[in-house]
Amino acid sequence: MPNRDDAWELLCEYTKGDSLRKHGLAVEAAMRAAAKRYGAADADVDEWGLVGLLHDFDYEMFPTPDQHPFTGANILCGRGYSERMIRAIMGHATYTGVPRDTDLARALFATDELCGFLVACALVRPNKSLDDLEVSSVKKKLKDKAFARSVNRDDIRLGVEELGVPLEDHIRFVIDALRPVQKEIGLNSIQTSIGTS
Repeated sequence: MPNRDDAWELLCEYTKGDSLRKHGLAVEAAMRAAAKRYGAADADVDEWGLVGLLHDFDYEMFPTPDQHPFTGANILCGRGYSERMIRAIMGHATYTGVPRDTDLARALFATDELCGFLVACALVRPNKSLDDLEVSSVKKKLKDKAFARSVNRDDIRLGVEELGVPLEDHIRFVIDALRPVQKEIGLNSIQTSIGTS
């Protein structure tokens, strides 16, 4: 199976835009955390991460619903990615009709839109950071249809419902998963390391 370097190379081959690459990195971080949370074997953490990194790799070149993620799935198949990974990626787009029948697929669907929304929430804060972002603030912004319009709120709600977790818990979990990669995804980290000089 391709490794993380292979996946990053594939993402960069098809995605030239910085924001979509950063979105892939954010979803990768959330998926690695989700693998641990939802009981995936240690060996599967990388698989979950790669699914997060690559779920939208074809979107920039093939953005229409008749292309994405179908084109990407064909490319992934040709590059040696597993059927399980490809099905999870196909399932993140509700219009494909591919059921989200694994924890991997359900976690991807539940984290994808939320990652984008949380980054948007952080970017409008004065510190441009997730460090002090509160769940209550995120929930309030979810109700504001004018904020981050492109984020599908129905997908976020359906995602947590399919995972069987409360919305508040999932928001907190994804915020915590993204904090360590804030610089890589275009945010600031205002936390300082204790005991370092």
